Amino acid sequence: MLILAVHVTIKAGHEEAVLDPFRKLQEETRREPGCISYAVQRSRENPRHYLVYEQYKDEAALDAHRNSPHFKQYAAGGFYPFVEDRRAELFDPIG
Repeated sequence: MLILAVHVTIKAGHEEAVLDPFRKLQEETRREPGCISYAVQRSRENPRHYLVYEQYKDEAALDAHRNSPHFKQYAAGGFYPFVEDRRAELFDPIG
């Protein structure tokens, strides 16, 4: 299993504009055969901060996700234009 945690900060004034693309991306990604889990969470302390927690069967499944039409539509063409900062980190389970 491969885990990806993505911290995203949205530009001020665009907090609500990203909700629909995030929801649609979450819905579509959960249908991918290689996706184990996909959750978009919004910070209670700062509505501009989001955490996207993703689990995939393997690297090939993550690559398939990144090349999917829904990723291109809802991430690259959806919320990415509103991103101020993005930090992504890959994790492996410890057992």
